[in-house]
Amino acid sequence: MGEFITEEQEFSLEEQIKSLGDEELLDFWEETHFFNQIVEKDISLTTLSKNNYERLILNELKIRTCRRILNK
Repeated sequence: MGEFITEEQEFSLEEQIKSLGDEELLDFWEETHFFNQIVEKDISLTTLSKNNYERLILNELKIRTCRRILNK
């Protein structure tokens, strides 16, 4: 299960994503999409902020898939 990281421990988003399990990572991806849809109704988000989450999550999923293939 994921845990809240306090401000005292400063980890990058990329480090936090790497620490998530597969199901947690997919849940996080779904939640960011849902959150972005809500926020976009109120303010215009930059493409960079939306793509940053997606890019990091998709990169991590690709790495995990490659590891599974290599470990077979």
